[in-house]
Amino acid sequence: MKKIISLLFFILIIKITFANQILIPMDETQSEHLKAYGITFWVLQNGLEASWLLNYRGGSFIMEYSRDIEKRCIVRGVSYEVIADAKANAIFNQIAQADVNMDRVRLEKAPKVAVYAPKTYQPWDDAVMMVLTYAEIPYDVIYDEEIVNGDLSKYDWLHLHHEDFTGQYGKFWGSYKNATWYKNQVAELEKSAAKLGFAKVSLLKLHIAKTIKQYVFSGGFLFAMCSATDSYDIALAAEGVDICGPMFDHDAADPDAQSKLDYSKTLAFKNFTLVKNPAEYEFSNIDTGNRRRIKEEKDFFTLFDFSAKWDPVPTMLCQNHTNIVEGFMGQTTSYRKEFIKSNVLILGELKSMNETRYIHGEFGNGTWTFYGGHDPADYKHYVGDPKTELKLHPNSPGYRLILNNVLFPAAKKKKMKTQ
Repeated sequence: MKKIISLLFFILIIKITFANQILIPMDETQSEHLKAYGITFWVLQNGLEASWLLNYRGGSFIMEYSRDIEKRCIVRGVSYEVIADAKANAIFNQIAQADVNMDRVRLEKAPKVAVYAPKTYQPWDDAVMMVLTYAEIPYDVIYDEEIVNGDLSKYDWLHLHHEDFTGQYGKFWGSYKNATWYKNQVAELEKSAAKLGFAKVSLLKLHIAKTIKQYVFSGGFLFAMCSATDSYDIALAAEGVDICGPMFDHDAADPDAQSKLDYSKTLAFKNFTLVKNPAEYEFSNIDTGNRRRIKEEKDFFTLFDFSAKWDPVPTMLCQNHTNIVEGFMGQTTSYRKEFIKSNVLILGELKSMNETRYIHGEFGNGTWTFYGGHDPADYKHYVGDPKTELKLHPNSPGYRLILNNVLFPAAKKKKMKTQ
């Protein structure tokens, strides 16, 4: 028996000696796509090296073998392969071929992640907080006070919770003005604005929006979903213009507000028209939500196929095991193409509806990404609905897009190629 045990141990040592890489496949063979990002993030956090194999088996990850990494894969249910250096080099050589649309991107350092959200919100209130928690990727929650105090510079990557930057409290007034939670939210925001030295919530949110814009310009990575996307740009365009009715800020809106919008100040959108009706659950005509006529089973969007070697950033953002992603609704579901600036990169669209779902752009030294919809695993999510259990959706293509955005700043020190 001792000889057998010794022999098995010797075989294991030999195997590890000649199998020096861990490949985490991200194609259909992966049992836990979302937690796989968490493994890679942990590797970077601990000063170890990893590479993202763009367009290779769904955007796989590879790293030097360690028993600790292997154990974490086993515990978290992440599929992995232990391969020899020779096989790893063969993969690298395959990827490097000029006629193959693949590339290897070295990931250098785990980004410091922040989520802009009220402290009273729970992780299940927001898709990004849910998936970060599920993938075991650490993040800090920051809100207005932290940003006013200059804490934003501590972070590499910022997600905007489904916030309303216009000061209209999410335009829930029409349906929920008598609800206790709505009244409490208004009171808390007004109290916070006064504490921070702003006469109105809209003025506080404008200050936050401009500070975030400067953060991106200085090299930050911004990601936003749902109403945080269009309400953010609307707030920037409406600087110096009162677009809030008296039910929101206790005085009348500027009757000429529409003509005073400055689209040059926005990141993504242009020439949009405000929705002035305070009872309508919509900010502007950027969103396609109220005009969409499509059945759930036909609601999907298609990811664009970019050149991995020449366009690594959009390629990273679109890594997936499928290029067709099921659609999902939100206060802001998707964007009408005619209101998107010409320098914005479209990552995903539903061509039959002439709408875009997933867009990206550069501003100064940083980048931003806007993603329409509320919860990729819940087609219609209403206030008060039960939380999504991501353990039931471990291979969600829609949630993978979020985690692509979380991880790609790790490659920011790599000199990117541009066309």
